[in-house]
Amino acid sequence: MSTIAWIALASLLSWLWLLLGQGFFWRTDQRLPRRSAPARWPSVAVVVPARDEAEVLPLSLPSLLAQDYPGPMEIILVDDGSEDGTGDVARALAVRYGGPPLTVVSPGAPEPGWTGKLWALRHGIGLARARGAGAGPWGDGGSEAEKRREGDGERDGEGGEGGKGGAGAGGPEYLLLTDADIAHEPDSLRELVAAATANGLDLVSQMARLRVVTGWERVVVPAFVYFFAQLYPFRRVNRAGARTAAAAGGCVLLRTEAAGRARVPEAIRQAVIDDVSLARAVQRAGGRIWLGLADRVDSIRPYPRLADLWRMVSRSAYAQLWHNPLLLVGTVAGLAVVYLAPPAALYAGLFAGDVAAGALGAAAWAVMAGTYVPMLRYYRQSLWQAFALPFTASLYLCMTVDSAVRHHRGRGAAWKGRTYPRPRVAPER
Repeated sequence: MSTIAWIALASLLSWLWLLLGQGFFWRTDQRLPRRSAPARWPSVAVVVPARDEAEVLPLSLPSLLAQDYPGPMEIILVDDGSEDGTGDVARALAVRYGGPPLTVVSPGAPEPGWTGKLWALRHGIGLARARGAGAGPWGDGGSEAEKRREGDGERDGEGGEGGKGGAGAGGPEYLLLTDADIAHEPDSLRELVAAATANGLDLVSQMARLRVVTGWERVVVPAFVYFFAQLYPFRRVNRAGARTAAAAGGCVLLRTEAAGRARVPEAIRQAVIDDVSLARAVQRAGGRIWLGLADRVDSIRPYPRLADLWRMVSRSAYAQLWHNPLLLVGTVAGLAVVYLAPPAALYAGLFAGDVAAGALGAAAWAVMAGTYVPMLRYYRQSLWQAFALPFTASLYLCMTVDSAVRHHRGRGAAWKGRTYPRPRVAPER
């Protein structure tokens, strides 16, 4: 056989292994596990880090204010140095929509060694723990009407600064860590807590359904989730005693006791890929974690241009490779063999008469496209896009190389005016 035929054979064998041996990553059936209402609904503090999010908050924050959670609940929005009036927008929305008590706080600039999001989460979690707002009906199991009345009574005229919240004595029993661009259906928190309590889980995370409206979003976004699942197969993450750990940072329900045991966020304060680092820390501390796709949790952040999506991916791609040049070279070579060789081999078969290369390339491309179909269905996209996966993979390859170049030029993981260098101590693999 020709060299291209041998490469196509290697690609086909790789795809057969990915199809059957990588935790069935391509399946999209990992949704919230069995749920049942607990005898007593635990207290929850919702912590929302927000930096310059005035544009998206009117679409996302009302969904948290409208939660129909039966137990004690409060919302803490941490305004991380915003310059667009994020805090004022949040207060105004709390006055307009009502709902559980809302507190808006600002921790100031991050201390050295902290990423902005984790610094904001540290402040929000610390506030929830310190307040321990468990007096009266919020803490003693009073009626839901009494709880709502007390929550309403504690909201001040500026949109809920302070307030008793629903943390329960000594702090909340659970923390919902959710991004400012995530919109939740009214039963989202109730379903998350029911799944956590029914299955004895310390961390429950849902990969929010990302926006797919523009042409570039349709090309890049489903593949983003597909590649994430390929790196961290959800079935492996969810298996008892698993060594694979991951979470989706947009929606994480975390048991407060497990957070303390894992020393988060302090233990992961330098992490750029904070959601995966969080899951690893909880798992290492003996916690049980679960990750799946969401049906009723959506990201509303738009990425209208390729440049917007490029920045979103490239800011953390090199960090995913632990800033290791050898891993970068291996990743580029692997992506080329697995994703780019099949169409090249098919081309060789059709136009250069290399029958073996063409047949092997076509077979590898067919398996590749087949594994992408479930994700396209989940995102309600045309199934014909599955055959464009090599093109999308080439974009991700370029984004990864660009991420490494930016790092070596000193621009690191840049996001909203901040640049994060490589951590002094590499995260555990």
